[in-house]
Amino acid sequence: MANLLKVAASVAPEVERPAAEKLISGDPVFTTWNLEEKDGLYAGIWQSTVGKWHVSYDEWEYFRLLKGVSILTDAEGQETRLTAGDSFIIRPGFSGTWEVVETTRKDYVIRL
Repeated sequence: MANLLKVAASVAPEVERPAAEKLISGDPVFTTWNLEEKDGLYAGIWQSTVGKWHVSYDEWEYFRLLKGVSILTDAEGQETRLTAGDSFIIRPGFSGTWEVVETTRKDYVIRL
């Protein structure tokens, strides 16, 4: 079935860290399993270890936390605690910080 893709972390992951100028604290390591990249749509699984960094979104993203605890804080300082089972949409123009309190894993769909 060429048009049906089982979502599983069966592809080789990409491992990286936030850019030095974005890092606020810790030494977070990002592991990303990109499952689909087509026509400006990206879907997969992302994981990060503990740390905090600046974020700025030009894209639209839907995500659901599979495990862990994070805190997303907008530019005005409003904090949102993210825990396993939570689903959110981040719209283009969001900026602030992402802090991983406990190793966090999410599935995501991004639209450029």
